[in-house]
Amino acid sequence: MPQATSLPGTTDRRIAALLTLLAENATIVISGARIAREIGVSRSAVWHWVQRLRELGVRVKGQQGNGYFLEEVPDILTPDLLRKRMKGSLFGKRLYHFFKTDSTNRVAMELGYAGEPEGAVVLAEEQTAGRGRAGRRWHSERGTGIYATLLLRPTLSPVLAPLLTMLAGLSSRSAIQAQTGLSAELKWPNDLLLNGAKLGGILTEMHAEPSLVRFVVIGLGINVNQQKFPPDITGLATSLRKESGKAHSRLELLVRLLTQFETDYNRFLSEGPSYVVDRFQRESDFARGRRVKVESGMETYFGHTDGLSPEGLLRVEKDDGQVHTVIAGDVTEVC
Repeated sequence: MPQATSLPGTTDRRIAALLTLLAENATIVISGARIAREIGVSRSAVWHWVQRLRELGVRVKGQQGNGYFLEEVPDILTPDLLRKRMKGSLFGKRLYHFFKTDSTNRVAMELGYAGEPEGAVVLAEEQTAGRGRAGRRWHSERGTGIYATLLLRPTLSPVLAPLLTMLAGLSSRSAIQAQTGLSAELKWPNDLLLNGAKLGGILTEMHAEPSLVRFVVIGLGINVNQQKFPPDITGLATSLRKESGKAHSRLELLVRLLTQFETDYNRFLSEGPSYVVDRFQRESDFARGRRVKVESGMETYFGHTDGLSPEGLLRVEKDDGQVHTVIAGDVTEVC
């Protein structure tokens, strides 16, 4: 299915085509005539589209009388580049790219209500109102992280939908390890940590009836190449670049993540909740034996994590010896 073009704010197909053409011929000067032909504009309009690309921060060099080339290949997650890498994948068909939007989850929810098929992916280079769990803001610096939301329509009870958050965390952890060699820690239910600092988070939202999920959107935020953060989260957040000392391809990481998640999602649908719960308990050091503070509604208590329930809820052995299942609230590790 072709990408829909009516969604306001999505990247213009001509911008995407121009960027792909230059990126795939990075060392070659591309003539204005070829650019016009391949992106579907007049020869006289080529300069205008090159300027549009420059305004988005892409460094395009002109060579008088010959054409244009990239001074450096940008790490931009355009649909054309991603689609070529995801042929045959559930997540390689319906791709919505924004250079800037408020929230990829907000866009994906809108698509879900409009009947968009399962497998749609909403991507942003920058978010102005990125969201984390419990309404917290997610810092989304332009061109440095992965800000993506997946739209799913599983035949699933709403009670089991939170398992998709944990599944996305497991898939993200596997993709990060395969790409960088770094082993992120999974903090229940939706955080990825490195050396105690937040590397990524997952925000799952859904539209459901009492017994049936209509659709789920899974927002993925991963700090890839950030080198600094706003003062309020400096020391609390980190990135793959900060931890490894080198830049990483967002495109390569996203391809790995989407490929891994598709495999994991199919296994979850065929094997059931135990696939996610058992794997999370194996891979998350946080799931057992961690000293935590739980703030849930009017109640605050301390204890140690004691594994997960069959539905994926965290169990905490309170200091009085009682085991409590955390349905909602904040769980913070304490010394």
